[in-house]
Amino acid sequence: MLIKVRKGWELPERDATPESTYLNRRQILKAAGMLTTGSLLAAPADPKSLYPAKRNPEFTLDRPVTEDWAATGYNNFYEFDPNDKQAVKDLVGKFQTSPWQIEVTGMVNKPKTFDVDEITRTYPLEERLYRFRCVEAWSMAVPWTGFPLSHLIKAVEPKSTAKYIRFVTASKPKEMPGMVRTPWYPWPYHEGLRMDEAMHDLTLVATGLYGKPMPKQNGAPIRLVVPWKYGYKSIKSIVKMEFTDKEPPTFWNKLQSSEYGFYSNVIPTKAHPRWSQATEKVIPTMERRPTLMYNGYEKYVAGLYNGKEF
Repeated sequence: MLIKVRKGWELPERDATPESTYLNRRQILKAAGMLTTGSLLAAPADPKSLYPAKRNPEFTLDRPVTEDWAATGYNNFYEFDPNDKQAVKDLVGKFQTSPWQIEVTGMVNKPKTFDVDEITRTYPLEERLYRFRCVEAWSMAVPWTGFPLSHLIKAVEPKSTAKYIRFVTASKPKEMPGMVRTPWYPWPYHEGLRMDEAMHDLTLVATGLYGKPMPKQNGAPIRLVVPWKYGYKSIKSIVKMEFTDKEPPTFWNKLQSSEYGFYSNVIPTKAHPRWSQATEKVIPTMERRPTLMYNGYEKYVAGLYNGKEF
């Protein structure tokens, strides 16, 4: 049974603090010496104050948005549980996502370590409705909050010889019980994109979901969303980006190269060795729908490929 529950960020207007009360409180604090002009300018923004972000109207859906309880309760995150997608949300409690930094290195002129709070204050956030397609043939429609990865790439000034970016997920076995259960996997999780894919406007650095900061089970505090590729290309909980001139090895390709290619674009006519990709099951109803070429983003990305990159 589906129950409609008010989202946590939806505040009834009657509960909002009146503007006059808010402004008067700030004046009192300032007069008491508890709030200075300098602190008004320098104080870091509360991350929650950045959400919900304004929605970008460019990206629309051909289906309803997945209910938030479903998208936050059905997760492929092997670092927590390799088998039960519905158990992940109950295993993330010890996972510490603050403070959090991302090291950017390799073939760049300005290598840097970014603090996630710095990133969210520097690059304007927006909400985008994207279809999300798993290689296992299930799908969702999700409202992500973030900004184009290209903004971050430009900030570090890649060298002309950089052709790919390698991404790495956090490795915290004491906080991620799935890693302890599967020591034979090539941890930490790692993925890669070609430079033109990474620079594409669709490629999103996501910091939020459903108008709130990113839940831990969905890849907090910062992840990628590459909507025309299968979901495992949208790496979660990123701690490192490395620019390179060679195609980087990727986690699932190392484990099963015949099943998981480097590109992993959503191609309905390209079957997985163990199942068809012609249709998909929409979470949570499990309605069957035809799979769209490049997950419905063909007009945006078809020009990147020659038809052989799967």
